[in-house]
Amino acid sequence: MWETQLADGFSVGALGLGCSSMSYGYETGRRDDDESVRVIHRALDLGVNLFDTADVYGPFTNEELIGRALEHRRSEANIATKCGMIARPDGRFVRDGRPEHLRRACEASLRRLRTDTIDLYQLHRVDPAVPLVETWGCLGELVTEGKVRALGISHATCEELAEIHAVFPITTVQYELSVWAPQHKREILPWCRANGVGFLAFAPIGRGYLSGRVSHGQLHTGDSRVRDPRFDESAMRANESILEGLREVGARHGGATPSQVAIAWALAQGPGVVPIPGTRHLRWLEENVAAASLRLTEEDLRRLDTLPPAVGEMRWDSVRPDGADRTAAPVRAPHAS
Repeated sequence: MWETQLADGFSVGALGLGCSSMSYGYETGRRDDDESVRVIHRALDLGVNLFDTADVYGPFTNEELIGRALEHRRSEANIATKCGMIARPDGRFVRDGRPEHLRRACEASLRRLRTDTIDLYQLHRVDPAVPLVETWGCLGELVTEGKVRALGISHATCEELAEIHAVFPITTVQYELSVWAPQHKREILPWCRANGVGFLAFAPIGRGYLSGRVSHGQLHTGDSRVRDPRFDESAMRANESILEGLREVGARHGGATPSQVAIAWALAQGPGVVPIPGTRHLRWLEENVAAASLRLTEEDLRRLDTLPPAVGEMRWDSVRPDGADRTAAPVRAPHAS
């Protein structure tokens, strides 16, 4: 698998691995850590060397899993984790961008990940109760202290990106990007290209929907996707036309699966875009990695870019804390971002 340069001095494989579903979010109660470790090791063997997690996944158990899996293969891997969110006992998530919290969170993540340095430390959400330059300045200090190698951010506006990039360089941003969630092609991706910042595309397979293997009746109450309006039964039926477009393009390439076409579409969005599909099964990992060799034609891309917008599309920036009382400011569960 080829290497992709996310920013100066920071390169990773063409695909990363989103690890959240191994211990959090999807199909709660069916966790198999030993199988997840095998998936992570096989990913390394196949050239995948970026592993994305967060302290709130579990909470904490996903980082512990990644630490266990990579402890003896640490030199082969880039670990990307996130901070700035707190999981409350009632299941809600709140933002906390205070420097004192971020420092404590970093030390705890280092312990759980069994490493001396976090390769990519990402601000999970902007906390509007704390000046963003104060939050970002603290993260920059963690880099200069050697605890963190590079910084990323998720779900920020272009104005916020410009503000913090001037304080300390951003290496990556992370947003949902797929054929049923292409909206960040319009502003965020051009900003990244203009500023030499990498783009991590989470949920390139639409949280499993674009694989064609998910139906509404399969989702359990504890599955975080039941809160996503795109997984409403009527929306899933309406979005079948998107799946049909993926199948049509796949048929032109020897029967490539919808998942592979969806990942190939994300890869085709330009240099510096690294899809991070998540899985905890060896079979789907190998299918996903094979998508890196699928080259879509201009005709394929035109067909996919004319697919109808997803019914039930979520706006992740529409739910924000409402002021200074961060402990009373719930946000939407972070899924795999």
